[in-house]
Amino acid sequence: MKYLHLIGSNLRRKKVRTLLTLLSILVAFLLFGFLSAIKQALAGGVTLAGQNRLWVRHKVSIIQSLPEFYKARIERIPGVASATHQTWFGGLYQDPKNFFPQMPVVPEEFLDMYPEFLVSSEEKQAWIKTRTGAIVGRKTADRFHWKVGDKVPILSSIYAKTDGSRLWDFEIVGIYDGKEKNTDTTQLFFRYDYFDEARLWGKGQVGWYIVRVKDPAEAAEVAKRVDAEFENSAAETKAEPEGAFLQGWAKQIGDITLITATILSAVFFTILLVAGNTMAQSVRERTGELGVLKAMGFTNTQVLGLVLGESCVLAVLGGGLGLGLACLIISRGDPTGGMLPLFFFPTLDVLVGAALCLALGLVAGIFPALQAMRLRVAEALRRM
Repeated sequence: MKYLHLIGSNLRRKKVRTLLTLLSILVAFLLFGFLSAIKQALAGGVTLAGQNRLWVRHKVSIIQSLPEFYKARIERIPGVASATHQTWFGGLYQDPKNFFPQMPVVPEEFLDMYPEFLVSSEEKQAWIKTRTGAIVGRKTADRFHWKVGDKVPILSSIYAKTDGSRLWDFEIVGIYDGKEKNTDTTQLFFRYDYFDEARLWGKGQVGWYIVRVKDPAEAAEVAKRVDAEFENSAAETKAEPEGAFLQGWAKQIGDITLITATILSAVFFTILLVAGNTMAQSVRERTGELGVLKAMGFTNTQVLGLVLGESCVLAVLGGGLGLGLACLIISRGDPTGGMLPLFFFPTLDVLVGAALCLALGLVAGIFPALQAMRLRVAEALRRM
């Protein structure tokens, strides 16, 4: 207890300096939390990607479509277990700010391909029977206060209907949840047959295919077979593992991991200098007092532990407050209103942040602590 009393007294000695140092550390770890959540949002889908799924898109660009009849040919390729397709709809609900993904799919094929999307058997049957039916993720349903039975009008920026209107009406027949915490539950899926018959142009075309392979170890070989099947055709393909596709999609805005690491390295280096300077000043100001402690019987190891303890308390307190504040703010959900559907603070990053708090305290305090440990009693007392 005496050590805690001494540490508390030393931190209260210069209240303004201690407060500013705490705030600096707090801001650093608050930034750490937000960058971790953003990295998770932009690249998190890669960690969830199915190891037994391939994505097959147009070789030139994902914005170019593929013929629907490719599905039957894909399923005949050795190593392929099943295939289904998706198409980007590009719709808006009421306001341009209300962004969330919508895609037409074949209900039974889609749910079989993505077991991580959990929907009740009753809702599944309702989706199959309702021509304009759609299922929506829990996060988007909560965001707009939708419930089963609601009629939802969505204005497509891409597809017009045969009557020239771009306003499509859907009935919410189910709300799906995610099997894992970081499953994306922001999307809306509706029936492809309704979409294909009602759209003005592009009939018989799909955006991309998702292919389940029989053996994940042969995924790369199956991808080559798929591309070879459509080589020299009017719409050549590019097949790749789902994780690679999502990673490439995320890297269109840059290497998220590298950007995050660079920013955090600069921030923590600066905070390390601030905290180290604070501890060095504190030790210099207490040279005489440290000499008295040694004269009273404190060993070099005890003095070393006292200074390191003060540094660690400062870092852990500031870092803990920053991580806690980050968790609180991030728990409120995606601040962009749908652009970052997997926005949350990963548990692993919380643990890494806690370890960084302690590491910051040890590194910032080690040199002042060694200086205090090596201090001679006579020299220290002369400085009083």
